[in-house]
Amino acid sequence: MAVEVRLSREMRLIDITMIGVGAMIGAGIFVLTGIAAGAAGPALILVFSLNGLIAIVAAMSYAELGGAIQGAGGGYLYVKQSLPNPSGFLAGWANWFAQAVACALYALGFGAYFKEVLGVMGIHNIVTPYLPIEIWLAVGVCLLFAGINFRGASEAGKAGNVVTIGKIVIIGAFIVAGLWVMAFRTGWDVSMASFTPFKTNGWTGVLAAMGLTFIAFEGYEIIAQTSEEVENPKRNVPIAVMLSLIIVIPIYLLVAFVAVGATVPPAGMTVTQFLGEQKEIALVAAADQFMVGGGLVILVGGLLSTISALNATIFSSSRVAFAMARDASLPRALSRVHPVRGTPHVAIMVSTALIIIMAITLPIEDVAAAASVMFFLLFAAVSISVIRLRKTRPDLDRGFKVPFVPFTPLIGLLAMIGLAAMTYKTYPRAWLVAAAWIGVGVVVYYAYSRKRETEFQARTTWMERIDRDEYRVLVAVSTSRTLPALMEVALGIARAHGGEVVVVHVLEVPESELLDAPRKTPKYAEHLLEQAVAYARDRGMDARPVIRIAHRISQALVQTSREEECNFLVIGQPNQQSLIERFVSSVVEKVLQQAPCQVAVVCGKIQHDAVSRITVPVTSGANSELAARLAPAFAGWFDAETHAMTMVDRSMKTEEIERQVSSAEDTLKGAQYDGGLETVRVPPTEYGFLSAINPSELVIIGAPSGGAVVPVFGDTMPAAIARNNRNPVVVVRAVKERQARRFERAFFSRSKT
Repeated sequence: MAVEVRLSREMRLIDITMIGVGAMIGAGIFVLTGIAAGAAGPALILVFSLNGLIAIVAAMSYAELGGAIQGAGGGYLYVKQSLPNPSGFLAGWANWFAQAVACALYALGFGAYFKEVLGVMGIHNIVTPYLPIEIWLAVGVCLLFAGINFRGASEAGKAGNVVTIGKIVIIGAFIVAGLWVMAFRTGWDVSMASFTPFKTNGWTGVLAAMGLTFIAFEGYEIIAQTSEEVENPKRNVPIAVMLSLIIVIPIYLLVAFVAVGATVPPAGMTVTQFLGEQKEIALVAAADQFMVGGGLVILVGGLLSTISALNATIFSSSRVAFAMARDASLPRALSRVHPVRGTPHVAIMVSTALIIIMAITLPIEDVAAAASVMFFLLFAAVSISVIRLRKTRPDLDRGFKVPFVPFTPLIGLLAMIGLAAMTYKTYPRAWLVAAAWIGVGVVVYYAYSRKRETEFQARTTWMERIDRDEYRVLVAVSTSRTLPALMEVALGIARAHGGEVVVVHVLEVPESELLDAPRKTPKYAEHLLEQAVAYARDRGMDARPVIRIAHRISQALVQTSREEECNFLVIGQPNQQSLIERFVSSVVEKVLQQAPCQVAVVCGKIQHDAVSRITVPVTSGANSELAARLAPAFAGWFDAETHAMTMVDRSMKTEEIERQVSSAEDTLKGAQYDGGLETVRVPPTEYGFLSAINPSELVIIGAPSGGAVVPVFGDTMPAAIARNNRNPVVVVRAVKERQARRFERAFFSRSKT
């Protein structure tokens, strides 16, 4: 049965809306307002307006796909399901980094604000080892909210709700006080003069500020990350996405309006020059001018804003890593879910480490710009995904649909590309960081993830066929001499599962010849397949013949097993192979490495009436467990008894023997094997195994999960036994492999025969 790891649905509409709002009301207002004002001048209002419109267009794509495709990962999932590889992997890779970098920005903002709070309290010039005090504060708050996220999604959501509501109240007070100052203290005419000239640095400054601050609108992407943990995601995710922007955009505009209109700059400076000089604490300086204790209030609001945004992005970045690991794109450890808390605790720890590294190594402007670049690329890919999925997946149950597809997503796509290009002009170092991360992602994908993703998809297809009660065994035949043994194994497996048998013979042609060149099927191949079909019919089963033309036998068998959606592949191992054949890797080894299904390698001859007992040497791991599962099936097919045993060296200590026996018993329990287990002490030699079995027994053993079945030098015990006509041996490999144990390694090691 396919086992899928899922996260618990604990979050409500208010929870995910507040997560999105909390992520947005942080960097955009408290941390980046001053920096953006310095770049754009009074046109800061235009910056937030245009970014808000672009965000609404982009958010529509997330509203549609977040409700229709429910799972941790957000944009990564949408791109993966709609665009060819490695687009999906790189989207997830960029998203993970972007969320981590954004979180580093919020942590740095927290450190800067907390340092100011300490200054208000009279604590100045704190000296800390290795790093400034604000960096240590950033590291500390990252660890704190990593712990909160570890406790559970509902705890993270509740913590975020309280903090988000608190900072909205503070921002509301800032806006009301600023409007009062503009209307009654300075007068509207004087206040409006601060907005002239409007575009101080022209459109270049506006576009640069847009590229810098777009990160302030990425909270809707975080909402999409929650779709696996939210109640009724088809309804709640689209509503939360749009509702969060409806709340945030007016707040951004009012804060920008008040900051420019109510602040009085020092002599010789414009308002926006003053705000730009103050950088991340610009609102503190502004509030000090028109609110009693306003600076302290804004400092508290800044602390609340940065930690709520940090809480949301730790949540999001860990879910991206979790989703990629669950799809086998990243190491499996990242997909672990805590048995008590139900949270991806390993992904949270790794993401937190990445966040801390970013906070320590990058300046705050470059941190913001690097995150924006990544989000631009991700949002552009998601815009394409909406268009693609409308065509390829019309069956998706969409709670919300983007209007005027493909035009609306294309507008979002072009806007993202334009902003990304402008960011490169203003913040080249951020683009270097982003390009380096994507470059590393390309290397990781082709060196590590691509093969694992392919294997994972093949295993998923194989498990889905099991769940649908469909079963198919592919058996590769090459000569009449080995045909009976291969057919016996294939028919025994197929009958036990109520499945069908497909017999394939591969015609190997030279690399210089075209596969589709006209040629006649050799008579021997037709005769061989006729023999196989007749053999199955004599045993009361049907078999379907297939001839495959290929340049390489191993590739043909792997492709055929994938095309036929086979659950099991049965192949034979030659008793003798040349040294050259071993150096270039045998057909057996390549098939074992690449086949998307379970594999059985048959060594030796099998006569149906001559098998008196099925012997299973039990070790540990999925391969040995598969051997134990197959023993009763073969026992029924051959009308024989089963015998499970674990062999231990006579030289082993008592503690080692007990561990090995316990491990073997666990394997049998996992295989639901009802028979007993015999412990056999054998000499510590390569032929100790022979003394433990009788000549008429069929031996089934799990393949080694590490190392080759056919080594370059020497021989394996299965081949040696089969060549001496002592016993037929079937070596099986499960879809999922685990660690090899001592006997397993010894059995497949080199022998002297």
